[in-house]
This record gives sequence, C-alpha cells and structure tokens, in this order.
Amino acid sequence: MSVLNELTAGLSSGAIDVVDLTTPLSGDTPILNLPQPLANTVGLSLTPVSNFDDAGPAWAWNDVTVGEHAGTHLDAPVHWITGKDGKSVDRIEPHRLVGPAVVIDKSAEAAQDADFLLEPEHFEQWQQEHGPFPENCWVIFRTGWSARGGNAADFMNADDAGPHTPGVSAAGAKWLAGNASISGFGVETVGIDAGQAATLDPMFPVHSFLLGADKYGVTSLRNVDRLPVTGATLVVAPLPIVGGTGSPSRVYALVESSANTASTASEPGA
Repeated sequence: MSVLNELTAGLSSGAIDVVDLTTPLSGDTPILNLPQPLANTVGLSLTPVSNFDDAGPAWAWNDVTVGEHAGTHLDAPVHWITGKDGKSVDRIEPHRLVGPAVVIDKSAEAAQDADFLLEPEHFEQWQQEHGPFPENCWVIFRTGWSARGGNAADFMNADDAGPHTPGVSAAGAKWLAGNASISGFGVETVGIDAGQAATLDPMFPVHSFLLGADKYGVTSLRNVDRLPVTGATLVVAPLPIVGGTGSPSRVYALVESSANTASTASEPGA
C-alpha cells in the first residue's frame, strides 16, 4: 500500500482523527484592537447578494468583508517591517504549511500568570525530554486561553495597561527564529505576541524575529488540548491572497486516534 493510500485508509477507518483547530469566524469573533491613534482591522461581515429571491431564485450567496488578520489567521513575513521584503501569503511554499506539530504545554503557568512568557530554557527543556524539534515543524503554544474565546473581554483580558495574555519573551522569540527546523509558531491567543509585548525590547519580538526569519505565525487556535505533545501533523490553509500580509485560515491537525494508539501499544512486540 502506498503512503497516500495508507493515509486515506487511516482517515476513512478513523485510525487518524482530523482535529479542527480553527475558531469559527463571525462578526462576534474577537480581533486585535490597537490603541489610538493606530488604525485597526475589521472583523467579518456578510452582505447578501441573493437569498432564494428575485436577485437569485435558486441560490444564496454573500459578499464577504474581512480583515487579513481576523480570527484564526496566518501572519506572513510581509506583515512586519523586519520581513517587508519577504514573502506574501501567496508566495509561501505549500510544504511549509504542512508539517509536524510539537506542543509546549504551559497551561498551568498561564492560569497562574496571564503575562507568562516562554523563555529559551523552556524550548531547551522540551527538547531534553522529547528530542530535537523535527524538520519543518510548527511549535504550538498550549495555554488554555481558547477557553476564554466565547467572551471577547475575557479573551482580550485588558486593563489600563493594555491586554494581558501569555506569549514569548524577546530572548525566546530570538531562539525560535534561530532554529532552522521551525517553520511556524501557533498560539491560542489573538496574536502571536504576548499581550504586553509592546513593553518588550524589541517591541512585539515574535513578529519581529520570526517574520524577519521567513517563519510564520498562526493565531486564535482551539482544541489544542486534543493534540499530543508529539506525533500530530499540522495543516495550515490560508487563502493565497496576492500580496497579502496574512489570511484567515482553516487549521487542522491529523492525529492518530487514541483507540488505535492503545490497540497498537497492546500488540505483541509493540
């Protein structure tokens, strides 16, 4: 059986689960809100073209207005000044958008400290426990933050000092950018940087270091708790917007089902 036949057979049989990591996109989906006088993007709005009426008796369709960086979305290098001469969404090689997922779980720490930051030692400790990051991998930061996604105020968690959400320190972002095995970085929060990233040096270091190093970000992930620490394959599917700095994206993980894993583990010699 070919590799692709094995994959499709596994999907058909349920041996491989498809986990949807995408936040449903609606007019209520929380989006980034920058302070004045900075300009903000828009969320999603639908304008009916026809709805089984005189304008289209047998069909319904809408015009869509949405910001590139609304909901679960991909950040391309040209989104940030450090990557302004880099790739737009349509120029990202497809193979960079499909790869092994490695999950760094700091949900307990984030529950105790909303401003928790990943440092280089956290990545190094992960590798000591699980081995080197695999080639073309996506590092997924599990914080449990998506549980707040039903309430925009809780999700943004802002006060007079701005939003408070977990992220990555400047040193941690530089470490990620310098690791040749990493293609991208995914988070459960509204952006790939911490809520207080404007106070770091450089400001918004994940944007600055990763996008400047031809790596990509994906935000507002859900169901990260359903991913194993290793062994899942991530599929990031943005719209190939010509010249786009980002795109709302459907993000999936292919995960070997727990029943299949248990069955394999119980086989003689497994």
